[in-house]
Amino acid sequence: MIVDRVDVYRVEFPLIDSFEISLGTKHRATNVLVELETDSGVVGWGEGAPLAPITGETIDSAIAGATAGAAVLEGRDLRDRRELALELDAALPGAVSSRFALETALYDAYCRERGIALAECFGGKPEPVRTDITVAIVDPETAAAETEAAKEQGFDEFKVKVGSDVESDLERVAAVRRAAPDAGLKVDANQGWTPKEAIRFADRAADRGLDVGLLEQPVHRDDVTGLKRVTEAVRTPVAADETVFTPADAHRVVSEGAADVINIKAGKSGLTDGAAIAEIARGANLDVMVGCMLESALGLHASAHLVAGLGDFSYVDLDGNHSFERGLADLPSGPTHELTGPGHGIVPEPDAVPESPVER
Repeated sequence: MIVDRVDVYRVEFPLIDSFEISLGTKHRATNVLVELETDSGVVGWGEGAPLAPITGETIDSAIAGATAGAAVLEGRDLRDRRELALELDAALPGAVSSRFALETALYDAYCRERGIALAECFGGKPEPVRTDITVAIVDPETAAAETEAAKEQGFDEFKVKVGSDVESDLERVAAVRRAAPDAGLKVDANQGWTPKEAIRFADRAADRGLDVGLLEQPVHRDDVTGLKRVTEAVRTPVAADETVFTPADAHRVVSEGAADVINIKAGKSGLTDGAAIAEIARGANLDVMVGCMLESALGLHASAHLVAGLGDFSYVDLDGNHSFERGLADLPSGPTHELTGPGHGIVPEPDAVPESPVER
């Protein structure tokens, strides 16, 4: 299981529609793709989706991080995958998308060598994982139309992006609730509010009977005190997302009682640290959620295997590929990720991978 070659590619995915959150608008996803081959000819794949307002990376810095990390892996034994994950952390501080792509590729190759599914590395088996679907910051009429279309595809859990003007946010959420009166409903402010605005939103939503089941990252990631203030003031469960990148961040949220839920994104924390964060949260009796960046099916299936392996995730938000015109692999559209092995089960279609890797 010796790593013989690691290649890095830049891949671009046009989005069906522009995707707006409180941190900005995306018109395309430009991601980093890693191909890792062992000395026996087995190939593993990994993907990372840098998003500068959240991860602090551009696609250029993510590509540079992945090419630097490739040198850490080449010539190494995949059976040392946990040690390799630690070395990538040390070698690439802050390069979370690069590390996720590299770590996924090494896990994928390891599992393919062993003939096992990725979920088995985390104690489970590749069972189906069902996700919500996200409604971006759009006008209420568009939000309602998107909700109706998603219901026809079988979705019954919705996450609505908020974090702009509180009144506009309430109208968007109300439109989704009218279109899906019996659906599960979460909101995600992506750090867009002050604590006072978040509390006002939660109170107004309750007064209007909108039945919001989760309030995700209402305040700035560094405002742990403000996050705690919201958590203590509202009845709706509050989730920490951008506040938690590392196990140390999770310890802080737990020790300060700052949230009810921790959202684990492998695109922020990687697979190994993501599993550690889940254990920290559960040890403190907090619920866990899994989320995503704008990854294609490859990155999403890696995260879904983490969910299947660890089990007991209260919230699943792995819908990024539904924004793509076309991704790395052509999979059925709908709310359920049907997981297979070996590895994460996804192999990019040949015409989706650039002819040549980036130069090193």
